[in-house]
Amino acid sequence: MAIYLDHAATTPVRLEVIELYAAELAGVGNPSSVHGFGQKARQTVEQAREDIARAIHCDRNEVIFTSGGTESDNLAIKGIFAQRNTDASRPIVISSGAEHHAVIEPIEWLVHERGARAEWVPLDSSGQPDLVWLGEFLGEQGAEVALISLMWANNETGAVTDISAVTALAAEHGIPVHSDAVATLGHHQIDFAASGLAAMSITGHKIGSPVGRGALIVGRRTKLQSLLQGGAHERGLRAGTMDAAGSAAFARAVELAVAELPANVGRWAALQERLIAGVRAVEPNVVVVAESVPRLRNITNLIFEGCSGDSVLFMLDSAGIAISNGSACNAGVTSASHVLLSLGYDQRMASSCVRVSFGRLTSEQDIDGFLAALPTALERAKKAGFTSF
Repeated sequence: MAIYLDHAATTPVRLEVIELYAAELAGVGNPSSVHGFGQKARQTVEQAREDIARAIHCDRNEVIFTSGGTESDNLAIKGIFAQRNTDASRPIVISSGAEHHAVIEPIEWLVHERGARAEWVPLDSSGQPDLVWLGEFLGEQGAEVALISLMWANNETGAVTDISAVTALAAEHGIPVHSDAVATLGHHQIDFAASGLAAMSITGHKIGSPVGRGALIVGRRTKLQSLLQGGAHERGLRAGTMDAAGSAAFARAVELAVAELPANVGRWAALQERLIAGVRAVEPNVVVVAESVPRLRNITNLIFEGCSGDSVLFMLDSAGIAISNGSACNAGVTSASHVLLSLGYDQRMASSCVRVSFGRLTSEQDIDGFLAALPTALERAKKAGFTSF
């Protein structure tokens, strides 16, 4: 038995995307060249830009291709900060402790290298930001804020943030808002034009596109400094030879994921309910994080008190079942979830969580296979106990 329930980390590339990618890889021509081969490649890039824009409701010129979510987050956070802080009058960057490391670490870099000041929005136990606190803070110090960066949906808990409420508060003070929407794309409806966002990060490998292609959606009125010099590609924001094949594959994956979203959400909701009910039958005291708030239906974060999440993960892996205990982007290191710590859970509980996430291929049989293996995995994990904190 081999069951993959870690789709929030990466999901299989779709066959039709592979075929499109392979066909485009066989082409020649630099999209920046003026000859016919180059212009054909450029047409592929621009069509991909158009297709993505149509799917997520933005202008085609707002789509800036990158290597993925991490680069997009860095470009948005560092670029907007640099653009708005040339005279050191806006040193504050507002975010939350539940963000992906691709957001937290660029902010920490700005603090250490550029004299920024980080302010972290308080979160409740479900991961919802305290918008009252945010409104009051902006009322007092809004003139000093360079930007706000809050993810649309959390990649570990699935909790969905009311981004429109955040951007409405920020708009009163003329503050741009960036959102990491990597976990959101293909799993929750996105309308960039209606969101009020200044910038938004997305990537392809969570929706069936090859790894290494993503985008930063940059509003037409948003100004930021580029992190790379060496050419005027991508509105002068991202120098480097444009990837025609990767752009086409990414765009096709976006189109398919968005088109299938209504059907997938209903199916994922049923799978999530089946999963939670089955887990509670095995472990009645399980904590389902963010269960009472709007959340993605493909991500379920479970806390099994009394055992290490690492142990549960390894016991299930030995049974051929792949899950996660948080983000897969921290150099393969397993530890207490920084997301759950930011939500107020203590070190032990934050070390007791696992994440189960669905994709387009996840079935009831996969859930049932997980539930069949869970009792033994929990029993062995509890016997293994915790390492000291």
